[in-house]
Amino acid sequence: MTTATTPTETVSYRLTAMDRCDSCGAQAYIAAEVNGSELLFCAHHGRKYEEKLRAVATSWHDETARLAEVD
Repeated sequence: MTTATTPTETVSYRLTAMDRCDSCGAQAYIAAEVNGSELLFCAHHGRKYEEKLRAVATSWHDETARLAEVD
């Protein structure tokens, strides 16, 4: 009998549970760099301010897909 194994993919994230939203203090899933400073946002506030932030941000890092992950 042969057992097929699927390689486990290891994903590492830049934002951790210690990173908090600058607006409300919830866990941050979005990081935007604006004028050399990093701003952190939860998914809610990141989406709320996304249009304005993307216009001025030099980088946009979004890990909101983590919210839909199933273990």
